[in-house]
Amino acid sequence: MPGNGLRRTKSIEQSIKDTDEPETRLRRNLSAWDLTVFGVAVVIGAGIFTLTARTAGDYAGPSVSLAFVLAAVACGLAALCYAEFASTVPVAGSAYTFSYATFGEFMAWVIGWDLVLELAVGGAAVAKGWSVYLETVLGYLFGAGAKTTFSIGSVGVDWGALALVAALTTVLAVGTKLSSRVSMVITAIKVLIVLFVIVLGGVYIKGANYHPFIPPAADSGSGETGVNQSLFSLAAGGASSSFGAFGLLAGASLVFFAFIGFDIVATTAEETRNPQRSVPRGIFGSLAIVTVLYVAVSLVVVGMVPYGDLATKAGDGSHKTLATAFAVNGVDWAANVISVGALAGLTTVVMVLMLGQVRILFAMSRDGLLPRGLARTGPRGTPSRATLLVGALVAIAATFFPADKLEEMVNVGTLFAFVLVSAGVLILRRTHPDLPRAFKVPGVPVIPLLAILACLWLMLNLTVLTWLRFAAWMVVGVVIYFAYSRRNSLLGKRNAKVTVPG
Repeated sequence: MPGNGLRRTKSIEQSIKDTDEPETRLRRNLSAWDLTVFGVAVVIGAGIFTLTARTAGDYAGPSVSLAFVLAAVACGLAALCYAEFASTVPVAGSAYTFSYATFGEFMAWVIGWDLVLELAVGGAAVAKGWSVYLETVLGYLFGAGAKTTFSIGSVGVDWGALALVAALTTVLAVGTKLSSRVSMVITAIKVLIVLFVIVLGGVYIKGANYHPFIPPAADSGSGETGVNQSLFSLAAGGASSSFGAFGLLAGASLVFFAFIGFDIVATTAEETRNPQRSVPRGIFGSLAIVTVLYVAVSLVVVGMVPYGDLATKAGDGSHKTLATAFAVNGVDWAANVISVGALAGLTTVVMVLMLGQVRILFAMSRDGLLPRGLARTGPRGTPSRATLLVGALVAIAATFFPADKLEEMVNVGTLFAFVLVSAGVLILRRTHPDLPRAFKVPGVPVIPLLAILACLWLMLNLTVLTWLRFAAWMVVGVVIYFAYSRRNSLLGKRNAKVTVPG
């Protein structure tokens, strides 16, 4: 039965029934292929083009490929739990909707607020990276004076990021199917670029660059000490989280950002023609494809140059990317091709992150935890109001704010969501044992418990400063819940009507 107050739950049946309201109905026109494209589109981007080189140089050395494998294992375990939930409750909102049915309203709000951190902040951070590559490409075409930023007094303005977010907001407002088609074209381009990197980069591999595979612990010069080192290494008495065992684990927690994507697939379940079949296929298809590509690219990059050449030195403002490995080997034309490919890759990352954020906001608004007007859909069956709001917020963040350390903020929020989803599978198996499940997690309760432990382990290997910022973000979210969401909850109002006599 639904609970009262903070623990009131929204039944599975009610969640599905709400999808039929005329004013908030989403159009079902996505297939398993569309969902796989969305997953691959958001995953292949920042991870391959920027994160791989920096993680090798600052944390893991040649063992960055092993860091990707560790992160992929954690993602795979969580993906099993996501697949069961998404195929059982095919409703927009992903982990937010799942938590509402299992943990109750307050925890659903917490996870929804947490997903804002993952998707909106992640979209803004990647848009900043896109602008950096745009400036590089403009430099090739028009000379070194071409810039995508300028200053108004002491305020920096990133017009490149602003232009990208504005264009993508328009595409998303027009319709999700069009978004999928745009993603399909661009994703095909960047997959070809990735294969180009693997094939051409393989020519320049030197076996000596793989030794030592796990470098001994040392300060990389990137400032990963004190509050900037991982919580686990600090608690265990490590001097830093650069290289050695601590560096490998910290690297796995960082490259986890590169796998964010299959949870975006789950947010589009309500718009899928056959969600019970298509959502699990989209989740596992995208995860399998990108894991193979990531491991291959990471092995090529660290084989091309000594990992020390990929390090980010504290204070010098350097940005080491995938193109750096080719530039070091004197293959400048290839570095230019990769930079153009990065523009395409990061474009789809930002678009799909914004798509996921719109669907989370849509679901929370439909439940009354945010203003209900944001859940209204336009003539094209898309939540246009929510899309415009998300576009505006991401544009402001990407235009005016620096993107440093945002990857880790995104990671801690996403991992926390994965923990709740994995625990939710166990709870739903007990509370709704007879609920139809098109996909079932094998080995319950072992697999969900392993997923929880793996995600918690990765969270412990994020920096102390990331944990402090995450705590501050959560405090703000709790204040908003008690100030607005609890009083305006549609479920709370329904329960009040049922329980008030007369």
